[in-house]
Amino acid sequence: MPKVTFKTIDQVDVAGKRVLVRVDLNVPMKDGRVTDATRIERAVPTLAELTGKGAKVIVLSHFGRPDGKRVPEMSLKPLVEPLAAALGKPVAFAEDCVGPIAEAAVAALKPGEVLLLENLRFHKDEEKNVAAFVDQLSVLGDLYVNDAFSAAHRAHASTEGIANRLPAVAGRLMQAELEALEKALGMPKRPVCAVVGGAKVSSKLDLLGNLVGKVDKLIIGGGMANTFLQAQGIAVGKSLSEKDLGATALEILDKAKAAKCKVLLPIDVVVASEFKAGAASTVVDANACPADQMILDVGPKSIALYRDEVGECATLVWNGPLGAFEIKPFDAGTVALAQFVAEQTTARKLLSVAGGGDTVAALAAAGVEEKFSYVSTAGGAFLEWMEGKTLPGVAALIRAA
Repeated sequence: MPKVTFKTIDQVDVAGKRVLVRVDLNVPMKDGRVTDATRIERAVPTLAELTGKGAKVIVLSHFGRPDGKRVPEMSLKPLVEPLAAALGKPVAFAEDCVGPIAEAAVAALKPGEVLLLENLRFHKDEEKNVAAFVDQLSVLGDLYVNDAFSAAHRAHASTEGIANRLPAVAGRLMQAELEALEKALGMPKRPVCAVVGGAKVSSKLDLLGNLVGKVDKLIIGGGMANTFLQAQGIAVGKSLSEKDLGATALEILDKAKAAKCKVLLPIDVVVASEFKAGAASTVVDANACPADQMILDVGPKSIALYRDEVGECATLVWNGPLGAFEIKPFDAGTVALAQFVAEQTTARKLLSVAGGGDTVAALAAAGVEEKFSYVSTAGGAFLEWMEGKTLPGVAALIRAA
């Protein structure tokens, strides 16, 4: 992972300037109301700092997948009030993000004021990064601030295109995210441990392939672990497993061995005959899953082993749960390890970085989301960064610097 060098808000004078700020306001909504305001809250520090310094702040975001059409239920208008409440100041709204409507709304802005533009993806040229659309966005501002790491893996007009036209810097959230990831995987303190869980190996092949060459220990959990156990000739009963990926799993284990990366798989597991809340479950050794049962979590011996191994580490990255955490009691393994990681982090013995939708939900359920060093709300971008891929939105900021 190359050392990331980019400019931040500290290096630009924003007073009186029109500043285009790309944020991610793609928040969950129900009946026109925001059900989780995390992304709005995380956008506030940058917006508040810019307005405090006298900038005319123009907020850009996408919402949902309208596929280049104006879809009324995907309008950003319902976010005006929640954003204003979080910022503690009024937010104006423009019914379009480019053209005469947007230009008139921007022209009316005074220093210290905030304007939210309509959903970028109402225009198909946004996702296609069409030069003419980039031009239309660029004329609205004097400076560009990218504060949407979660959209940085997309080479869209608002994430990559504008950064090539206007002076471009990272916002505070983008800065925090990149600095946290750099500490975790760029130039980490060793030993480094990665926890990778989730249902399928197929969705995380690139991730596992990249990590075995970068970390000292790799804990594999969730349904993925079953594929690795089965590849080694261990019967997994009715468990979720990708039999056709057995050879790939063995290749990853060989690559890890060559790179001196210690791979940790469950040594005991929690099994049940069905996946439902309160299903009768038992703990068995990992190689003793009954033919009519399924593995739904790691067992206490595995957790004790993982705690010992993590306890020796200085850095930890986490993506994906260890078991079927959505249903009790199969969240026990994930919760126990998450709490231990939180304790080590609080005691300043560990730098812990986690990300990915399921991961954030699992850590929140364990009550430790605030106790990790950094928790990323970015799903795909976090995963692609861990896979060692170049993110177009980040690359554009580095070029701009």
